[in-house]
Amino acid sequence: MKQSLQLRLGQSLTMTPQLQQAIRLLQLSTLDLQAEIQEALDSNPLLEVGDESAPDGDDGYGRRESTEDSGEEGSADFQDVHDSQDSMIDLQNADSMPDELPVDSNWEDVYDNVSPVATAMSTPANDYDGFENQTDSGESLKELLLWQAELTPFSDNDRAIAEAIIDAIDDDGYLTTSLEDILSGFPAELDLELDEVEAVLHQLQNFEPLGVAARDLQECLLIQLRKQDLAADGVADAITIVKDHFDLLGARDYNQLMRRLKLSREGLQQAVEVIQCTNPRPGGAIAANTAEYIVPDVSVYKANGSWRVELNSDAMPRLRVNNTYAAMIRRADNSADNTYLKNQLQEARWFIKSLMSRNETLLKVATAIVERQRGFLEYGEEAMKALVLADIAEELSMHESTISRVTTKKYMHTPRGIFELKYFFSSHVSTATGGACSSTAIRALIKKLILEENPAKPLSDSKLAQILEDQGINVARRTVAKYREAAAIPPSNERKRLV
Repeated sequence: MKQSLQLRLGQSLTMTPQLQQAIRLLQLSTLDLQAEIQEALDSNPLLEVGDESAPDGDDGYGRRESTEDSGEEGSADFQDVHDSQDSMIDLQNADSMPDELPVDSNWEDVYDNVSPVATAMSTPANDYDGFENQTDSGESLKELLLWQAELTPFSDNDRAIAEAIIDAIDDDGYLTTSLEDILSGFPAELDLELDEVEAVLHQLQNFEPLGVAARDLQECLLIQLRKQDLAADGVADAITIVKDHFDLLGARDYNQLMRRLKLSREGLQQAVEVIQCTNPRPGGAIAANTAEYIVPDVSVYKANGSWRVELNSDAMPRLRVNNTYAAMIRRADNSADNTYLKNQLQEARWFIKSLMSRNETLLKVATAIVERQRGFLEYGEEAMKALVLADIAEELSMHESTISRVTTKKYMHTPRGIFELKYFFSSHVSTATGGACSSTAIRALIKKLILEENPAKPLSDSKLAQILEDQGINVARRTVAKYREAAAIPPSNERKRLV
């Protein structure tokens, strides 16, 4: 086959560095975006944090609000969203923000493809409280147990055994390794026996929190019950139930328990209440995990009878171009310093424009969601409407991938709590009238029915499906079971109570 050279003309879609940056900023969470902003501030001398006391009409992003708009900055009423957005997201100077900028600047000098680390971000200079930098000063379960072991008069061998046992205790307080395996981990010259390891284990089981170092749930409950006043009502019967009839207790076979223990219903109720007062996860109260804080991106509130959406302006600093450095740029000068300042000025303007585009898109999407889910804000989960990404994309003339990027790791603060924007999207289930019901609303109805059920005769999944069908919602028993398990609600046989 003969080789040859040919020239062809064609069109292809390429993503400029500016477009790549805009897409990356759009999908970043609030904390990651703050890290990106701080990185840009540290690397670009043409960028600076705007003062809180910005000039009249200047919001710190190089934007001017129209004096005819009396609404608050960054807020929008979804009844007239487009007019208010135009007044909020205007450029300060059209000449300073051209649609096309040269792409031959040293883009890699400022931005690379490595995702920023939120924990490495320093606090911006806008009095924003960096909650993500705060750590929990509480001690861990292991540290608490080791401290108590230091106060216990152990021998050297017993102290080594205690430390080995403590190392094998998980965060819930249970011993995850058998005593034989712990014993095999010691050198043979110590001449330790299994009885010594078990004796140290019993001593550790007297440590706080009570019930720690248990090998299973039954032993954990017995440790806690035996420390109670045996003369109190129901304690002795509770110990007998856990020790000898634990399987019947787990199966909630109360009739069989009453027959075997010869207890009345009131006596069994007292014993069960004593057992329910114990902690099945004693180590859960001792946590050394760092607290995680959610910074909402938008806030929703009701004013004058209508719901309004407002961007959280405190979540990020206000950026602007440094006028001092910008004034040093000379048009006809091609020196290295002047070229560097020109490139940095272009990248600073594009960064600010990308942030403004992100805020505008986020506000549009959040406003459209609030308009569709007004029933949820008014009445709760049961009034949630079925909504998919394609609905919002069609309304705003955007692509579904853009809506997906906007709603991922973005949070909305509402009078009913803080929710991820993804929470407002759910699949639909057909109704008897030909309409659609949101799966979130169905889960809320299932929770409500279970809360109102008779504890002595809880509703089965089939019964729940029948009740929903009577209300016009066609849902299968398997779907009810899936929604119930997703809500961490046990099945009917595990929800059974004496009263």
